[in-house]
Amino acid sequence: MPPLTDDAYWLTTFGKPGDGSTDTTYITGHSWEGREAPFNRLSGDAKIGDTITLTTETGKLEYVIDSVTTHDKNTLKDSDIWDVVPNRLVVISCYTEDLWGKNVVVTAMPKW
Repeated sequence: MPPLTDDAYWLTTFGKPGDGSTDTTYITGHSWEGREAPFNRLSGDAKIGDTITLTTETGKLEYVIDSVTTHDKNTLKDSDIWDVVPNRLVVISCYTEDLWGKNVVVTAMPKW
């Protein structure tokens, strides 16, 4: 559960983004109905092949989306998105069509 913030939230206990990463990097953020939030557009606008730009303290990293899926909130913890895949980025938010019951999950790999 990300904090109550309008910003994205990096799950620091997992991977660190960047060249040579040996784990998966997870970013979470809220979607809100009726107001702007960091990940409102993930549910309808994110498409396979789109680029995600992640800004870090060392610069910008580009990732290419390879999947956009939804998961039930009560089973997300058992999903294969938690499998370690070096350099992978996973972005998680509420699914705007069902904010309380589902999450939208976007996975992406570095663009290099």
